[in-house]
Amino acid sequence: MDVHVRDLRYFLAVAEELSFTRAARERLFISQPALSKQIRLLESTLRVALFERDRRSVALTAAGRELLPRARALVAEWDAARRAVVEAASGPTLTVGFHTRIGRGLIPAVTARVARRLPGLRLRFRQVPWHDPAVGLRDGGVDVAVAWLPVPDSGELSWRVVATEDRWVALPRGHRLAAFERVPFAELVDEPFIALPAGAGPLRAFWLADDHRGEPARVAAEVSTADEAFEAVASGLGVVLLSAGNAEEHRRDDVVYRPVPELSPGSLAVVWRTGDEREAVRVFVEAGAGG
Repeated sequence: MDVHVRDLRYFLAVAEELSFTRAARERLFISQPALSKQIRLLESTLRVALFERDRRSVALTAAGRELLPRARALVAEWDAARRAVVEAASGPTLTVGFHTRIGRGLIPAVTARVARRLPGLRLRFRQVPWHDPAVGLRDGGVDVAVAWLPVPDSGELSWRVVATEDRWVALPRGHRLAAFERVPFAELVDEPFIALPAGAGPLRAFWLADDHRGEPARVAAEVSTADEAFEAVASGLGVVLLSAGNAEEHRRDDVVYRPVPELSPGSLAVVWRTGDEREAVRVFVEAGAGG
């Protein structure tokens, strides 16, 4: 039986994290039992043990260490082949991932700069749910992303900040704090919050303002997209933090937006896979940064 590229991605996630739990939740967004089952099937297909496991640790076997660089090379080669096939069918294409509306006039400006430097390159945009903190870059479906920091800081991703914005709060119209011009964070600490999914990792913590809390936030609901978040706020389920620019991008009659001055600002960045030296990626990054 042949091994699927997906199986190699699963193996790489566990090998690099040395944790089935982290690999399942933070890299692959599947359940740990499902991941363990797939690894066992891979080991059965290869007729070798790839990991030594006990209750406290996971380590690569000699066979696993041998497979690791080859699996990386195979996955990279497949991703390159997939990109080449797409480009052969539709011309040079760069897929740009994002979680929320980019706005801010950024994309028209970047598109114009890219067109001047790489005529014929087509930009394609893909919205990625928040449960993928790498904005599609890990699975190869995205070439470059425009995303809010933090993204996973494992060394596999690089980024350049393109905008810094204050954090605001979205409140249902009629909320007791809607009359404030600015909302002190102390007034929000005990409010129910709308949260990003647990898989969003450090990004979820940032938009719950965990860095300004003594106790965990009271989470009323989890959402996968910005539209879901604002529907939850409008319905009165809770409040949500967002950037000042996104407050402008997502204006609606049933939601009120107010600045929260004590909170540190958020950073919007262009993100790419570390080591991806393709000219199209470099040009997009430089264009996004105003180059």
